[in-house]
Amino acid sequence: MRSLEVTVVRTGAANLASVLAAFGRQGCPVRLTQDPDAVRAADRVVLPGVGSFTPVAQALRDQKLDRALIERINKDRPTLGICLGLQLFAAASEESGDVKGLGVISSEVRRFPNTVVVPQLGWNTVTVEPGCTLIESGAAYFANSYRLTSAGNGWKVAWSDHGGEFIAAVEHGAVLGCQFHPELSGDWGADVLKRWLELSAEVTPC
Repeated sequence: MRSLEVTVVRTGAANLASVLAAFGRQGCPVRLTQDPDAVRAADRVVLPGVGSFTPVAQALRDQKLDRALIERINKDRPTLGICLGLQLFAAASEESGDVKGLGVISSEVRRFPNTVVVPQLGWNTVTVEPGCTLIESGAAYFANSYRLTSAGNGWKVAWSDHGGEFIAAVEHGAVLGCQFHPELSGDWGADVLKRWLELSAEVTPC
């Protein structure tokens, strides 16, 4: 049986070193791509994120990566969005003006209220809804100024709180979106990645 590969989308905005290192610690081969056909064919895909919604969403569209990602997510094929990667699942962002996201989550990403420190930088509690299989309650590392507060039908949700409840993670089949950074969240975050890798191995033909 071959070792399943992780394909990381090169967005031009993400700090990839920590993501690549995290999967390396899991013993998983990784490659980078901007090729939509490679995204369609990949065993597992990671959409990482650090940066602003608008340029990354536009770059995905310009490179025709948006359709490839939407197809994967709609088919529940193993796909992981991290931080901005999760926000790009949404229809739009308050940050983005007219530039649209992937739209697999119908709601809009909004900025944290001015009553709390923005950006949120550091550890925060994650609490799961019943039915979550990839995320367990615990503590994770966040670095974000914007957040989702609803996901719509079909998504299992984990929550956190910073000026009100917001979505810490969503999951549906082998699709996982994390507002936090699992690659920076210690052993708890490593376990999140391990569960996603193990589940994606079960649903991806070898």
